Amino acid sequence: MDLKQQFADAVANAKSLPSQSNENLLELYGLYKQATEGDVQGERPGGFDLRGAAKYDAWKKRQGMTTDEAMQAYVDLVARLGS
Repeated sequence: MDLKQQFADAVANAKSLPSQSNENLLELYGLYKQATEGDVQGERPGGFDLRGAAKYDAWKKRQGMTTDEAMQAYVDLVARLGS
């Protein structure tokens, strides 16, 4: 199975994971965004948008990762969280 299919399967499997910590959810989010959109774009939300800022930071942390690296990390994380 190629990496894109593994990634698609992991995305589907992530929806049925047991309840996760905010840290794990942000890690999944950052890897997903890096894998699907590349490096973070736009400005970091400010003010009282704490959720938006946390999501931005999680994505920014993955800056520079290739699409394939982000996909593989996402697949590995979902497998780890699901076991």
